[in-house]
Amino acid sequence: QVQLVESGGGLVQAGGSLRLSCLASGGTFSSYGMGWFRQAPGNERAFVAAIDMTGGITNYANSVKGRFTISRDNAKNTVLLEMNTLNPEDTAVYYCATDSWAPWHPTRCMDTEYDYWGQGTQVTVSS
Repeated sequence: QVQLVESGGGLVQAGGSLRLSCLASGGTFSSYGMGWFRQAPGNERAFVAAIDMTGGITNYANSVKGRFTISRDNAKNTVLLEMNTLNPEDTAVYYCATDSWAPWHPTRCMDTEYDYWGQGTQVTVSS
């Protein structure tokens, strides 16, 4: 059973930055692709970014491309989401999730394709 714990959310002004962290336990972290999703009130959960097992391949939603960066540290069982130039439309609960499908493919961006999920961390961007 894989457990994921997100942290790093908070309140930030528009134009600011936050770094989210997701710590995994209970599995072989380096064998999973990882993804970040977000869910704003009244909206469905939406893909944000994904990264392959080694950290060499990434994929981003168009809405965050150029502003967000996903990375991972397999030695620390951690995946990060660096978020810059935040705007109020980025306000949401952010979730990390595992993708155990092999071979991993960067276009896997449906939440139903992911296995284990964290509890989420709230990001609020004020205007």
